[in-house]
Amino acid sequence: MFQLRWLFRNMGKRYRVGFFVAMSFSLITGIILLINPFLTSKLIDEVIIGQNTEPLAGLLIAMFAVHIFRMALRYSMIMLLEHASQNMLSNMRHHLFGVLQYQESGFFDAHRTGDLMTRFSGDLDMCRHGIAAICYQTLDCIVMFISATIFLFVIDWRLTLALVAVTPMLMLVTWLYSKKVRPLFIDMRERMSHLNTVTQENIAGNRVVRAFAREDYENDKFAECNTAFRDANLAINKRWLTFFPIIESLANSMTVITIFFGGFLIIKDLLSPGDLAIFTALTWALAAPMRSLGSLLNDIQRFFTSSNKVIEIYYSRPLVTDRPDAEARTEHPRGHIKFNNVSFTYSRNKKESMVLNNVSFEILPGQTLAILGSTGSGKTSIISLLARLYDVTSGEVSIDDCDVRMWKLQELRRAIGVATQDVFLFSDTVEGNIAFGDAELSVDDVKDFAKRAAAANFVEKMPDEYDTIIGERGVGLSGGQRQRIALARAMAMRPSILVLDDTTSAVDLETEMYLQKQFRELPFQCTKIIIAQRISSVCDADCILVLNDGCVTERGTHDELIKNRGYYWETYALQNDIPIEGGVTV
Repeated sequence: MFQLRWLFRNMGKRYRVGFFVAMSFSLITGIILLINPFLTSKLIDEVIIGQNTEPLAGLLIAMFAVHIFRMALRYSMIMLLEHASQNMLSNMRHHLFGVLQYQESGFFDAHRTGDLMTRFSGDLDMCRHGIAAICYQTLDCIVMFISATIFLFVIDWRLTLALVAVTPMLMLVTWLYSKKVRPLFIDMRERMSHLNTVTQENIAGNRVVRAFAREDYENDKFAECNTAFRDANLAINKRWLTFFPIIESLANSMTVITIFFGGFLIIKDLLSPGDLAIFTALTWALAAPMRSLGSLLNDIQRFFTSSNKVIEIYYSRPLVTDRPDAEARTEHPRGHIKFNNVSFTYSRNKKESMVLNNVSFEILPGQTLAILGSTGSGKTSIISLLARLYDVTSGEVSIDDCDVRMWKLQELRRAIGVATQDVFLFSDTVEGNIAFGDAELSVDDVKDFAKRAAAANFVEKMPDEYDTIIGERGVGLSGGQRQRIALARAMAMRPSILVLDDTTSAVDLETEMYLQKQFRELPFQCTKIIIAQRISSVCDADCILVLNDGCVTERGTHDELIKNRGYYWETYALQNDIPIEGGVTV
């Protein structure tokens, strides 16, 4: 099966050997099970009925030795399987994490965080369970049933046939159960994913929940998802309980057949008491596989459902990748940016919407471009296309006269430093967050860029200053403080292109003026792209673009756009308390 071959590939050669050794131990221990019932029959026939105590000690020692030997093999088997499954789990988890690291933004648009976490936790653990337990349990059932059937057939074929006659009915019932339960497991897996998504979103947004006093609403939403997950599990259990009485009755019928038909054969002197003891001892070896088949099928169904979910991510490949003909660049990028008739269509839930439509502009090295526009006009999409988080639908984006699709992704993105309004800080020190883009950054440089980003004042008041651990996502810091640390992080890369996506929205005007001065006096040459709504943030730019519905509706310098009396001028008038009426200054 493909799923098992896939698991073996992730196991590693050394651990694959251990796995197959463990399976051989399972095979051996399954056959060893036949020895003690055989010795028990000798004990009954020769010692008890034959009234001969001479072989008693030897038989008891042999039975004890067989039991100890089997237990030692079982212990070794479990340990080998645990090592193999844990190593496989570690390899798969590492590979999956690597897959996520290199996925394009569209991948995360299509997959919920809670669903991805479910695949990393419950689904991966079910894959491990497949190696650590399901494989040997399945082999145990097969070996136990076949070896016991052959052994009993040698002893008395009549009683064996009577017992085996029950198995076709058991197999039919379990096959029907397997067919009915599979869609229920798929539904249960989806409900678990939804439950994890709701939980993850609530934990991440707990401050928003409390701010809007929506605790009761979130409790009700979680309760609904939790109830749905509970009902999905109950549906599986109810389906099993529908078939369980039939399976259990057929399995127990073997004991009845053994007692009555075996007793009849003894009366007819066709079977010895010792042989009947073997049948009595090994009837469970025929019944147990059938009795455990239901729960085993449950695990197998869950294994296939979970493994398919993991495989979907495991073999997914990013659509935005290095082209085979992309060349490594040795020179430092100059930051010459061109957008040539760029259009971008965003796909979500099989629906497409035009985000950018024939956008063209050029920024020379060292210049500053500012972009304004209403929400949803496509401002941030320009940055995403520049860094190849997405690829253009048509047209061309180039840096230093080279299409970004011909750049190696690592080199392209190292050339671009980005600070966004929606700041994400890692649970690390202040220094670790600022130096995130350059692990070789010195402490002095960290402090210098913190000062340039107007972060030094509040950082130096922290208990451990730059060694202070920032909480998850920057908890404990104000929005402006988070933005300034993110800004220091972007500048610390010394990028050829510095992107400031509304990074001063949470700072006061005095701090903004200080930051603008720092942008003009950066200790390295870079092209700057500023996305903002404040006119004060963009008025000094070499070129200002105004976007509306994905199209460039205005372009020029601050003075030129003021004269145009368009969107830019209206925004300027509103922000400077200049009354306007019908597009004319009052």
